[in-house]
This record gives sequence, structure tokens and C-alpha cells, in this order.
Amino acid sequence: MPAPAYWSPEMTGAPGSVLSSDLCVIEGEHFFVRGVIEIPVIDTAETFTRGVRVSSSRDDFVRMGQLRETPGRESEPPYFGWLSSELPVYEPTTLNLKASLHTQPVGIRPIIELEPTGHHLAVEQRSGITHARVREPAEPILHPGHRK
Repeated sequence: MPAPAYWSPEMTGAPGSVLSSDLCVIEGEHFFVRGVIEIPVIDTAETFTRGVRVSSSRDDFVRMGQLRETPGRESEPPYFGWLSSELPVYEPTTLNLKASLHTQPVGIRPIIELEPTGHHLAVEQRSGITHARVREPAEPILHPGHRK
């Protein structure tokens, strides 16, 4: 389960800190939600998804928790957050890109929509990527130490 970039293994079991597959709290002060960035694949009906973490205000985090099992929660307005996952295939860093978290029906992770900036990830989310580009994020996993 990918943790936010601000999490470190020493935080496991620390008071006020928890990391789960969906949520993360650091020192009872910093809140993160797991969601997905959807990127259309050009000339197909396919979508490439990346699991990421987004920061959340305490109030929004509590509100999302209250609605966790509530049907119709997808009608909530989007929540603001900062992308808190560093995706290594992007330069400059993806940390702290402005994002909106769109709640989905119960059982489905939120959709993360990046603010439309010139950052390569935000451009790809708006414009789409090729099939060749879809394979690029897997390269560091399939071939460690190999950099283009």
C-alpha cells in the first residue's frame, strides 16, 4: 500500500499516527486519503489509473469518515488537497500539486483531479497518454536501476 511521501516506517505505532490502505494520519495533525488519478489513453476507451495520496484538512477528513458508508456520498462537492505522492517518472516532482478529491459511490476510491497547470502529470490527465507511455511507469519496477 503506497504511503504518502511524508510517512516514514518509524511512525508505525506512534501515538496519533496510522497508515491503512485508504487513510493516513501523521501525529494527529496531518491527514491523507488514498484515491486514483485517471489518465485517458489516447485513441481508446481505456483509462490508466495511478493510486496516490492527497492531503486533507481535518474537517474534510472527518466529513469523509462520516460519509464512508453513506449511499449517495458521491454528490458531495469536491474536497481540496495537495498531491502527497511522489511519482518517480515525472520531473519536476509531483508533490504538492493542487488537487480536488471527488468522492465516489461506497466501495470505490475517490477520483483525484489535478488543477489544470503545465505540470506534465496535469497535462497528461487532461490530454491523455499513448499506450507506450502507459508502460513507462512499470519500467523502474521491471528493470531496477534502468533509467531513460
